[in-house]
Amino acid sequence: MNDTFSNNKQIGIVSTFSELVATDFKEENNALCWYRNLEGDFKEIVDKLHLKENITEVEPKDLVALQLSEKGNMAREIILKDIRLLADFGASPSLNLLKCYERDVAFDFISTDVYSFHVDRSPIATDTFLCTYYGTASDIISNEHAEQKILIPEIREKLKALHNGLSEEFENFLQENYFDLHYQVKPNSTPTNLGVGHLWRLAVDHPKQQVPPCIHRAPIEKEGEYRLLLIC
Repeated sequence: MNDTFSNNKQIGIVSTFSELVATDFKEENNALCWYRNLEGDFKEIVDKLHLKENITEVEPKDLVALQLSEKGNMAREIILKDIRLLADFGASPSLNLLKCYERDVAFDFISTDVYSFHVDRSPIATDTFLCTYYGTASDIISNEHAEQKILIPEIREKLKALHNGLSEEFENFLQENYFDLHYQVKPNSTPTNLGVGHLWRLAVDHPKQQVPPCIHRAPIEKEGEYRLLLIC
């Protein structure tokens, strides 16, 4: 077991999928980890898939069509089982082969892309599930170690200047442009990397949520290395 996970009040550890979906978030805990040491050759799958764009969605039939070694087949069966478990639970899992995400370069004082620490929002009760099978994994940070960017005075003043509208419409402007979802890590705070092979459930901002949403970010990819990520 990773001590970074087990000693972190933000993270709850479970040992089965049923525990992952049935365990309630509470207090500081807004991330649940089905901790796993997966066997199989996930790199073989990555090497045999074809990247069509910077992000390519891989269908189960694409996986099934691959000619794989015994260890590659082990990896494939794990992925297909995870997809089935999530789909049977009612989620809509997507397996992505990733080179990189699109970057937000519109403003130099705030970013709204997934490389920025952010939370997910939904109008209905839901959670974010993700698992990195290969490549660099995402990071999370506890809510006490991050600050909403729109509350940082110098950023807020620049956003007001950008808005240049009625003051009573400013908060709607922040939400409509997703500025309110993004966070800045406080000095001397260290994010937690989610690691490879574990299936995570992260709290989302929605009307019925009982805990603060989980602040997370996509990693900067390694040069020449793709990521294989299951997310929903």
